[in-house]
Amino acid sequence: MVEALYGALESGLIYALMALGVYLTFRVLDFPDLTVDGSFVTGGAVSAIMIVNGSDPFLATVLGGVAGFLAGCITGLLHTKGNINPLLSGILMMTGLYSVNLRIMGQANIPLLNESTVFSVIGSWWTNVNADEILLKPFTALGIDHYAPDGFLVIISMLIIVILIKLLTDWMLQTEAGLALRATGDNIRMVRSLSANTNRYIVMGLGLSNGLVGLSGALIVQYNGFSDVNLGVGMIVVGLASVIIGEGLFGTKKIARTTLAVILGAIAYRIIIALALRVDFVDASDMKLITSVIVIGALVLPHWWKQTKENNRRKSKRKRLNENLGANEHASAKSD
Repeated sequence: MVEALYGALESGLIYALMALGVYLTFRVLDFPDLTVDGSFVTGGAVSAIMIVNGSDPFLATVLGGVAGFLAGCITGLLHTKGNINPLLSGILMMTGLYSVNLRIMGQANIPLLNESTVFSVIGSWWTNVNADEILLKPFTALGIDHYAPDGFLVIISMLIIVILIKLLTDWMLQTEAGLALRATGDNIRMVRSLSANTNRYIVMGLGLSNGLVGLSGALIVQYNGFSDVNLGVGMIVVGLASVIIGEGLFGTKKIARTTLAVILGAIAYRIIIALALRVDFVDASDMKLITSVIVIGALVLPHWWKQTKENNRRKSKRKRLNENLGANEHASAKSD
């Protein structure tokens, strides 16, 4: 159980980058972008083929993010310059990327088990400084070393990466361009009335979003040890689930809080999946069904809870009103 939870934490941190990308399009830009299912694989495919051909894994990871960025920009151009419906432009790009990803990879699956990856390179530095021994000391001192993970490498390295990207995202959304991007998602007609180029912000937003998705894909293939052309199937649902769960559990009052909520939502989603798969009657093939149930629950439960609170508030108000009316009638009868 403990190992499964730590594994969920590791993968959740990697998928959090993808969830941030989904948040940028669906919440900030208000654009239903389905490119995610394709750009996630594109980022992984580019990084995998470069690593297999001997390129530096860090450069391969960055270029995986760049490939996702370009895919997002093309989706934006299809919508803005081609006047294609937002949903359809994403579907067209996602469909086209399947063949593009096969072209990049040259085959349906690329194994990376014996290749140098970002995590293996960081792992060599990690071992030289005995980082695991240092981080294990608090667990040993408290006598709970059996609850410690097998290694802290992925957790700490991804935590640093996710925090840096979160801070950059928060900063970007507070800049003039970021505010214009948010305004475009909130009220595109108003922004156009101010003579702003909304098309540019749409393309930029989709590019940044899919850049994060591609970066997540590049990291996940190195974490899994393989790249597969079908790795992105249903990824948009995973991203939406992370965003919805995070917003429902941790709130959306400020940008910094919302991006943190999205990250925590991605981790919570992976933990829920890990716990669900440990139920005896649940098989790995049920994962898509579990995802659908989680998304449905995340959408329905907050609305149900809000409605219940509103009904209770109305009942309480009605009860107080009736009590006040009864007291007034009683006082009036007594005075008569």
